[in-house]
Amino acid sequence: MFRGNPYEQREYQGYYGQQYQQNYDPRAVYNAPSVPPPPPGAYYNQYDTPAVNPNSRPSQYGGYDSSGPSLNPQAGHIDIADANSGGYAPPSAPPPNTASNSYGNTAYQGPSLPPSNPISYSAEGQGHNYQYSTCQGKRKALLIGINYKGTNSQLNGCINDVHSMSQLLIQRYGYKEDDMVIMTEEGNHPRSIPTRQNMIDAMHWLVSGAQPNDALFFHYSGHGGQTKDLDGDEVDGYDEVIYPLDYEKAGHIVDDEMHDIMVKPLPIGCRLTAVFDSCHSGGALDLPFMYSTKGVLKEPSMLEEAGMGLLNAGLSLMDDDFDGMIDGITSAITTATSGNSDALEYSRKTKYSPADVISISGCKDSQTSADTSVNGFATGALSYALRQVLTQYPQLTYLQLLQQVREALRGKYTQRPQLSCSHPLDVNLAFVM
Repeated sequence: MFRGNPYEQREYQGYYGQQYQQNYDPRAVYNAPSVPPPPPGAYYNQYDTPAVNPNSRPSQYGGYDSSGPSLNPQAGHIDIADANSGGYAPPSAPPPNTASNSYGNTAYQGPSLPPSNPISYSAEGQGHNYQYSTCQGKRKALLIGINYKGTNSQLNGCINDVHSMSQLLIQRYGYKEDDMVIMTEEGNHPRSIPTRQNMIDAMHWLVSGAQPNDALFFHYSGHGGQTKDLDGDEVDGYDEVIYPLDYEKAGHIVDDEMHDIMVKPLPIGCRLTAVFDSCHSGGALDLPFMYSTKGVLKEPSMLEEAGMGLLNAGLSLMDDDFDGMIDGITSAITTATSGNSDALEYSRKTKYSPADVISISGCKDSQTSADTSVNGFATGALSYALRQVLTQYPQLTYLQLLQQVREALRGKYTQRPQLSCSHPLDVNLAFVM
């Protein structure tokens, strides 16, 4: 199954651009997504409740406690099929010396660590400063996994994803359980249920009191989709969205809103690492600098962005809908010849941040992300690959991380994980978290 648009009242006959009819909740704040999810795939297996139970802690704030070197696998490989540990096998040796705890360690022999001083950046005649985080400050994590259990849009691996990732953060990266909020529909406290309002409040909690060199972590596993862009910052004309458990009543959450909550308030040099294991998630946090597996900054391909419109036109022709074909071609040409460069320029002006924000997403904006099963363990394809790579190769550059995650999925899934940043990124520096 795929982690796409979960709205249930729909009629469709396949993937992108094919004819469908759909009704949306009129109370949604933003326009309803225009692209339905693909039909369910082969990965649909019931699974038992994870061995690790969610336990978000109520308290005073809204219910929450306040190209590079060679790759050398380390001990502590994650065995995703380990039924005795909820999908996460404890390390078989002490944690390796990961990059994030190597500042000041003279024995460190990994990739070059990010500099700790501000860096100047000029764009459109304006000067900016940004700063990498050493990730030596306080650590906080928010992990949200929604399976939509009992609905026609049920997923199986999202709750497993956040529990497995939380254990990785604790055992490998020095996070403490007391500094984590885990939200699933199986939560044992009302504020740990991933409703729209709870998710928004938890995002505010995550970034509250942030300081330079802090290490914040956000993980979302669930349904994702797209909706028409309203402010002109999207090259393809669509914003990306995620779906809370109560999306039918409360609406979805748009990338602009998540950026405003979790990116804009951060001070210079504060790290936020965000993972989106959902469909259409390439730009889910609206970070303006996206990098390819060759280590270069990606620029939009006008023809690629126009591809959906051309596909619509072809499908209309197959259905003898000549007027629909003409409309599709006209829309595609308009997309390919205007607005793309303006949208990119606008995005880099308005979504740039001096903070150190990194997003790792499951796929391109135009793709779906798989909800799958590995040796009987339900999981998201990206979440599984990311845990595997970070455990086997704890001293990676940013470029190597992207390349290895892509390689872990190659031949099994068509999705292509994306790496984006709030500022220009030297992808040959050590990935720290």
